Amino acid sequence: MNRKLNARKPAPNNGDMDRWLLTSVMLLVGFGLIMVLSSSGIMAERFHADKYFYFKKQAMFAAGGLVAMYAASRIPRRMIYGLTYFWVFTVAVLLVLCGLTPLGVSAGGASRWLSMGPINIQPMEFAKPALVIYLAYFFAKKQDKVKHFSIGFLPPFVVTGLFCLLLMTQPDFGGAVFLAAILFFMCMVGGTRLSYLVMAGAFGAFAGWQLIASSPYRLKRWTAFLDPFASAQNEGYQLVQSLYAFGSGGLTGQGLGAGKQKLFFLPEAHNDFIMAVAGEELGFIGLSLFFILVGFFLFRAFRVSLRQEDLQDRFTAFGMTLILALGFVLNLAVVLGTVPPKGVAMPFISYGGSSMLASLLCAGMLLNISREASK
Repeated sequence: MNRKLNARKPAPNNGDMDRWLLTSVMLLVGFGLIMVLSSSGIMAERFHADKYFYFKKQAMFAAGGLVAMYAASRIPRRMIYGLTYFWVFTVAVLLVLCGLTPLGVSAGGASRWLSMGPINIQPMEFAKPALVIYLAYFFAKKQDKVKHFSIGFLPPFVVTGLFCLLLMTQPDFGGAVFLAAILFFMCMVGGTRLSYLVMAGAFGAFAGWQLIASSPYRLKRWTAFLDPFASAQNEGYQLVQSLYAFGSGGLTGQGLGAGKQKLFFLPEAHNDFIMAVAGEELGFIGLSLFFILVGFFLFRAFRVSLRQEDLQDRFTAFGMTLILALGFVLNLAVVLGTVPPKGVAMPFISYGGSSMLASLLCAGMLLNISREASK
């Protein structure tokens, strides 16, 4: 980061937001709604007697998320930044309630959702922007001391470590890895000494391997990732079906709505593996257009960060973009079998209210900060 930048107070929201960024967000949300409709109809009709059940819920999630995005794009950033520790405390409480109390909703052997009356929320999704707001605040205010171990290294690692420990009570190993990745990249741009990052990275890799090796379930998923076809009817089943979907898509795809893998062959077809359905139905050309849209969105988002004069704005914009970029990359890596399976939703696309709301909150913050882009 440019050390000549100043950590001054954020200016009022006087400028015009990045309309190209807004357009790309709306296109991504629209594409996500189409794919949820296509991928979930059979399952919705089977279990809810309404083939539009998941689509209608996702449309409501998107509508609520767009309202939240608009609010995040208009609220003065001084107010958001002033509540930094409130966001951290709130998320920590939600994670405790989710993993350590009966309020946590258990599914698939993990308690990752919190019952809030008629809806369930996934605190992990909101831990991401809360952590980014804290890290941006920390590195902006401590730039002159960021090279010191006790001042510039320990505090962000302690806060992130607390979040990760609370996630492991659920357990959510993939979520903890995601937060650790956010911390690593934010530390890189924030100015943390490289030697500290190498040391922390080595320790994290060792601890991660110990967690994998000590859990038969995680170890089986790791070995299945290395050779999914060796356990195609067990741990490797989901990945094998995902690869079949991509392979059958060919150049032009089977046609929107005409995919076969969503007919109860591919688990989580409208959730984390929705891009496998997109690959089967839209083919190489359709997915290439999607990648171009994602690339354009990320270009505009990173551009917002690079054009900021205020350090906290720059770090916040970078972190919000990082959340979405990691989501895009990791989700595609999982469904294509290049990293071990973990529950990472595709931003704006996968079914789920928490993921949609958190993604649109990140987009709203980017739109807010884009009003102050330096000319």
